[in-house]
Amino acid sequence: MDPEKIQTLILQAMPSARVSVESDDNVHFTARVVSADFAGCSRLQRHRLIHDAIGPAMGREIHALSLVLKSPEEDAEQL
Repeated sequence: MDPEKIQTLILQAMPSARVSVESDDNVHFTARVVSADFAGCSRLQRHRLIHDAIGPAMGREIHALSLVLKSPEEDAEQL
């Protein structure tokens, strides 16, 4: 699995999201996702949305996935 494929899977589930995925070895990944879909969601609910979007590759082709998940409002606070 490569970062672009993960990004595509997330964008298919969350078309309006801003997504960036990085990996040095195509096994361990870091994804940053900013989406209005996260508004009002707990951290666990946000992670489930991403895991559902990626599907069965989690635990198979993807050994580790670090996630930074923010609503647009939370992302704006970081600036």
